[in-house]
Amino acid sequence: MNLQVIRLTVPPSSEIWLLILFDESNPSAGTEPKEARPAARRTGRTGAVRHDPGVVRLRAELDATKESLQAIIEEQEATNEELKSANEEIESSNEELQSTNEELETAKEELQSTNEELTTLNEELSNRNLEMAQINNDLTNLLSSINIPIAMVDNTLAVRRATPMAEKLFNLLPSDIGRRLSDFRANLSIDNLDNLIREVIDTLTTRESKVQDNQGRWYSLRIRPYRTGENKIDGAVITLVDIDEEQRRIARLELASQYNEAILETVREPLLVLDAELRVREASRSFYETFKLTRKKIENIPIYELANGQWDIPELRELLEEVLPKNRRFENFKIERAFPRLGRRTWLVNACRLERKGERLVLLALEDITFAPEARPAPTPAT
Repeated sequence: MNLQVIRLTVPPSSEIWLLILFDESNPSAGTEPKEARPAARRTGRTGAVRHDPGVVRLRAELDATKESLQAIIEEQEATNEELKSANEEIESSNEELQSTNEELETAKEELQSTNEELTTLNEELSNRNLEMAQINNDLTNLLSSINIPIAMVDNTLAVRRATPMAEKLFNLLPSDIGRRLSDFRANLSIDNLDNLIREVIDTLTTRESKVQDNQGRWYSLRIRPYRTGENKIDGAVITLVDIDEEQRRIARLELASQYNEAILETVREPLLVLDAELRVREASRSFYETFKLTRKKIENIPIYELANGQWDIPELRELLEEVLPKNRRFENFKIERAFPRLGRRTWLVNACRLERKGERLVLLALEDITFAPEARPAPTPAT
């Protein structure tokens, strides 16, 4: 008997199996020739092995193992294909992810650049806000220190700013900024202020008028358009200038003028009023009656041309030309001439400067001493 051991493994298990083969020799084989014995032996062993139940069972198990192994291999190949496909998808996803990362990196750089620009812009805005705050403080202090009533309104006539004097005249409080000017009862005698402001905004023209407050004090009201840096109209600026002293002076001058006119009409001595060019501006009734002249014949005529030039005296001219520029006056300047319609007469001339309605004039007073020359004083030089 021959014994043969074969080592086996059955996938997928890693357990090791041993296959033991038993080979029994045929007893009648001893008479055969030597050459035929090995073949007979091989044939006998093969047949014995093939019909051995253990071998058959092992072959069946081996076939099953091969089929199982083939199925596993096919399954492994399918799995490998799936893994390959998944790997390709992963590689594609990696490429997309890399592209997305690059885009994110670019976006990050752009965002960083934008952040830097925003930082710079914020710094500029912060500096601008500081400048605006400084300008606002300067303007507030400037308006607070101005003793002139100034108010600013927008296009809706809402108060934007006002000086303390303006707050007093318009009856405002600091908390009233933003309210319409018409909501307040101003301490001014003016009824159409809103219409004037609206007219200025619509026509872009400056309006001026004279108004009085409740105490009778005079102001010059000036309204002009509020222009922005872009030359746009955004409201109006209202300014009130105190002209009370000037108005009272004008009233006094008008009263004095009326008084002078009354004097010219009632005084017995001839009087002449000359302008800066020494032309006749006015004359008293006594002058017209004495020299038998009319207003039309002497108005705007130089004094040197009156009475056929009888007043054209160099000494008198020199004295008259110094009255206005140097504010001088002279008295008792004697003139002896033959005047038309009067004959020879002797006159004493007195002159001084006269202010009337803001205009400087020369007042001449004439005194006839023809019949009493010895009783009159000697001429007095100009002073």
